[in-house]
Amino acid sequence: MLYRRLGSTDEEVSILGFGTMRLPVIGGDDTRVDEEKAIQMIRYAIDSGVNYIDTAYPYHGGMSESVLGKALEDGYREKVYIATKLPSWLVTGREDMDRYLNEQLERLKTDYIDFYLLHAINRDFWELVKKHGAFDFLDSALKDGRIKYTGFSFHDNFDLFKEVTDSYPWTLCQIQYNFMDENFQAGKDGLLYAASKGMGVVIMEPLRGGYLVSRVPPEVQEIWDSASTQRSPVEWSLNYLWDYPEISVVLSGMSEMRHVEDNIKLADRGLPGSLTEEERSLISRVKEIYMSKTSVNCTGCQYCMPCPSGVNIPENFKYLNNAEMFDNAEGEKALYSGLEGQASNCIECGECEGKCPQKTPIREMLKEVVRLFGK
Repeated sequence: MLYRRLGSTDEEVSILGFGTMRLPVIGGDDTRVDEEKAIQMIRYAIDSGVNYIDTAYPYHGGMSESVLGKALEDGYREKVYIATKLPSWLVTGREDMDRYLNEQLERLKTDYIDFYLLHAINRDFWELVKKHGAFDFLDSALKDGRIKYTGFSFHDNFDLFKEVTDSYPWTLCQIQYNFMDENFQAGKDGLLYAASKGMGVVIMEPLRGGYLVSRVPPEVQEIWDSASTQRSPVEWSLNYLWDYPEISVVLSGMSEMRHVEDNIKLADRGLPGSLTEEERSLISRVKEIYMSKTSVNCTGCQYCMPCPSGVNIPENFKYLNNAEMFDNAEGEKALYSGLEGQASNCIECGECEGKCPQKTPIREMLKEVVRLFGK
C-alpha cells in the first residue's frame, strides 16, 4: 500500500480509500447489509494497509455507519481514519448539526471523527447549511474534539466550488473525478484549485459508477490492448487518478471481497507521475471515443439552470449520453424514471439556449430524451 500526505496536514493516508456505500447486501435490499461479509472485507482491507474509510449518514439506509462501527471494534479503530458526513439536506436548525454528529459518533462507536464533511454540497444545500450556522458548528466540534478535520463533498459547478473553498479553512474536499469528467462539476480546475489552497483532495466515482469498466466498447478495448504495458480498464482508470500528485485518496465502493483484493494489488504501484506521455495520450484517445458516442455536448456547467419549467437539463443530458456511450438505454431509462424535472416538462421557451457556452440546441435534444426514455 502506498500513502500520501493529506493536503497540508501531517496525516499519511492510503491512496486507496474504502467507500462503504456499496457494501454487500441481503436479498438485493440496500438497507440489509450482509454484516459478516462487510466486516470481513473492511478488516481485510485494513490489514492490507487501507487506513481511510469513508461513510455517510444515509448510506445503506443508515446501516453503513453502524456496520463500520462494528468492523472497527477489537482494535481496528486505532488503525484508520474515519470520514463521514453531515446530511446537509436534513438540517433545519443549528441544533440539528450537533444531534446528527452525536448520533453518528454512537453509530460508529467512537469518541471522534477524523474527517467530518458537509455532504453533497450544491447551491441549495450550501445556502441551507450557511443559514443554520455550519461554520459555528464546525468550529465548536473542532474545539470540543468531536471532529479533527473539516471538509465537504461537492456536486455543483466550479464557480460554487471556488466560493465554498474560499469560505472556510477546510482540510479536504471530496469531488467526482475520472478521465471522462475533467470538466464535470468541480472538475480539473477544482481539483487544482483546492490543492493550491493546501487542501487534501479525495476522489469519488473513479470508475464513473462502474461504467468505465463494466461496459467497455470493443473499440475502446482495442486501444487498451494496444498499450505496451497491459492493464485492465480498472487499473487504467485508477492510475489516471493516482498519476496526479494533488490527489490524496481515491475511494472505491467495494461490494465483493474480489474487488478489495484486486484494488489493493493495484494500490501497490499507484505513484504520482508514473504514466508516460504515450500512456496519457492513450487515455485521451479512449476519452475521445466515448465522447464521440455522446448525443449532446453538455459539460454539466449548469449555466442553463434554473429552468423556468423545472427541467433539470444537465441530468437529462447525462442519462441520454450514458445511454449512448455505454449502450445501456434500458439501464438509464430506469434511472431517468426517478428524475424530478424530466425533459417532457420543457415548454420550449428557449431561455436556456442563450446561456449555454456550448451553444447546444437544448430544446431539440430534450425532445431526443423524451423519444428515448418516454414521458
